[in-house]
Amino acid sequence: MLLPVSLRTAQTIAVLAVTQLTGWGTTFEVLGVMGRVVAPDLGLANEVIFAGLTIMMVVSALAGPATGRLLARHGAARVLAAGAATFALGLALLSIANGLLVYLAAWVIIGIGGALGLSAPAYTAVVEREGQDAKRAIAILMLFTGLSITVFWPLLSILNELVGWRLTFAICAALQLFVCVPLYLFALPRPIETKTDTGSGHVPPVALTASERNTAFLLVAAATTISSFVTFGLSPSLLELLRQSGAGPEFALQLAAARGVIGISARFVDMLLGRRGNPLITAAAGAGLMVASFTLLIAGAGSASMLVTFILLYGFGSGVLAVARALLPLALFSPSEYGLQAARLSLPQNLANALAPVVFTAILDRLGADILLILCALLAALSLFFVLRLMALVRSANRRTS
Repeated sequence: MLLPVSLRTAQTIAVLAVTQLTGWGTTFEVLGVMGRVVAPDLGLANEVIFAGLTIMMVVSALAGPATGRLLARHGAARVLAAGAATFALGLALLSIANGLLVYLAAWVIIGIGGALGLSAPAYTAVVEREGQDAKRAIAILMLFTGLSITVFWPLLSILNELVGWRLTFAICAALQLFVCVPLYLFALPRPIETKTDTGSGHVPPVALTASERNTAFLLVAAATTISSFVTFGLSPSLLELLRQSGAGPEFALQLAAARGVIGISARFVDMLLGRRGNPLITAAAGAGLMVASFTLLIAGAGSASMLVTFILLYGFGSGVLAVARALLPLALFSPSEYGLQAARLSLPQNLANALAPVVFTAILDRLGADILLILCALLAALSLFFVLRLMALVRSANRRTS
């Protein structure tokens, strides 16, 4: 039976759903609508405009470890509020940009805001309020954040038509400052109290030695970075990959649109599992489905049924992997150190995400779909290998302590 969440949990999810939707929709997703509108007014090439996203991801990656320390010291609510205020500053700077330097400086600031205000700090806020029971709440939150394009692209398009791109960026800044900051500071429930006598909240779910903890962290970092590299790299090239694999333009568009729906459905399944779900098994299943999807498309490119099968397997596999990336630190480390470990993991992931679209586009354009699919299959298999190694490490630790 699917039990309803508590009022406290619902409040946490509601606050973070609104703020994270706004965070992603007004920053990382914003150039999907505004990029080609801004470029001619600033006299910059489209490539330079979209380089803002790369700058954002790189800066966010480099600021990740420092964010982890801030989360441990000040708690997620204050860090998230600082992130929203930083977003507001960067978006306000975009609204008055008149050339390259101001434009790029704005994306540096937005990148700092991304480290403080997106993903890892939000999941840390859930863990602070739910402890080891945070898995289901994070899965529910990810259902909402997966809709950022669906919500904000139409909204941004309407605003741009009504008031122009500069005022649209100013409105985005106002949303961050006057909606997100107060919600973080005043609407989030208080973190759960940690019992000093039992050390509740400081006990990891797996009793790993110091050496095993380091190995586990490296395995998680490798598996999640590789899988993220594949999904972020393939996202902007998916339409062209489907076309080169035999899909007509309309069919390719339908398949690409279906991939988003399937990915959200996968997050919904993980949410239904709740406490019964195991992030390690979820990660292994997701990586395995991705390996199968690429292998089948290599073998049967051009077949409509194989293209549909590819989208089903890839969409579901990448969807459950997105959830697993958020939950793996909680399966290995204590709730009190979740924020630090998740922020540390964001460094390689965000660097990979920044590079992936450029690498995948170059391979697809110069070497073709077959080479890209082979590379994707090999990378997904490598990610699966690291997850299986991690599972073996956890089993060994559990046997030792049982």
